[in-house]
Amino acid sequence: MSGVDTVGGVPGVRAGDHHDSWRVQALKQVSYEVRLRDDVFGLDRTDLLEAGESGFGSRRRFVVVDSAVNALYGARIREYFTHHGIDHAMLVMQVAETVKDFDSVARIVAEMDAFGLARRREPMIVIGGGVLMDVAGLVASLYRRGTPFLRVPTTLVGLIDAGVGAKTGVNFNGHKNRLGTYAPADLTLLDRRFLATLDRRHVSNGMAEMLKIALIKDAALFDLLERSGRLLLDERFQGHTPAGDQAATLALRAATQGMLEELGPNLWEGRLERCVDYGHTFSPTVEMRALPSLLHGEAVCVDMALTTVMAYRRGLLDETQRDRILRLMAELELPTWHPLLNPAVLECALRDTVRHRDDQQRLPLPVGIGGVTFVNDVTVDELAAAAAMQRRLCEDLAYAQPLRA
Repeated sequence: MSGVDTVGGVPGVRAGDHHDSWRVQALKQVSYEVRLRDDVFGLDRTDLLEAGESGFGSRRRFVVVDSAVNALYGARIREYFTHHGIDHAMLVMQVAETVKDFDSVARIVAEMDAFGLARRREPMIVIGGGVLMDVAGLVASLYRRGTPFLRVPTTLVGLIDAGVGAKTGVNFNGHKNRLGTYAPADLTLLDRRFLATLDRRHVSNGMAEMLKIALIKDAALFDLLERSGRLLLDERFQGHTPAGDQAATLALRAATQGMLEELGPNLWEGRLERCVDYGHTFSPTVEMRALPSLLHGEAVCVDMALTTVMAYRRGLLDETQRDRILRLMAELELPTWHPLLNPAVLECALRDTVRHRDDQQRLPLPVGIGGVTFVNDVTVDELAAAAAMQRRLCEDLAYAQPLRA
């Protein structure tokens, strides 16, 4: 369209030379808050209520909760809403990566319809892990073309990754998160107390996403995880000792800050070179093919171990740094190898990633500890050689973790 005149004085609408075409331009302001808050459902806590009352003006809430969370905290959550006079309906969902699909989306939508949710005044509240955050977030973005929602992540992956960004998604046709949207929650409350009842493997799983931030942008966080990572795992971030409490606070703040610093300026991923994609080049394919043996963070760690070796072979980090990284992964009880790291699978994974990243690899590699670069010249031969070295290191240096059953 060649014309630049504003039609009828209406900003953002311009007519063409012959008034037979129009261009509409609009901006949407996006603002959301992530807040560290212990004991979210303590009866004296009002964070969830204030978010609703100040912005929405209704005391009805539709609540979606993970079945495992419901078994442990359901009575307390219901007591909280009843105590504060909130008319609520609670949908309990059994979620896992194997059922992260559109059927789960449809079930939530049907229950929301039955509740009669008023989309502008009654935000949905989501309480659970990263999978539920993704599924329910997609529902919120689709229901009547957009419904506000509030998040209370209850796993470590949820606290520092899936619960703080804007992306939603479900798996489709054998591909991870093939269907999704960008829809940040109005408010996310990060309550580390939920981690007290998380099993050890899932705490370790979440620490992979924390390690990701450390490796590509925060050497101080890496040092902290080297000093205190095992203590954090043992204490489940609950601060049973003064040293553990200080480490938990520092680690959660650093990981959340680091993630949001990367996501905020590039919320809709207009820039495809994203350092937070580290560990997410090969892991989506490996994770989906390994289901249910690998958790998300475990697959990410296997990816990071591979790309650590690739970086070493390219001279981007030295042997000491390489060994520190692999040793810390083992210390956090994360796997550093998987049999699916064979040339055929790696080639397929890279090909799928290239399609996702607009026909370029844009593959992040660590530079030392705390830096990152992007490359576009990775070959299948390089992947095969790096994977072979990775396996030898895991075996010869006793880094390998037992495969999950």
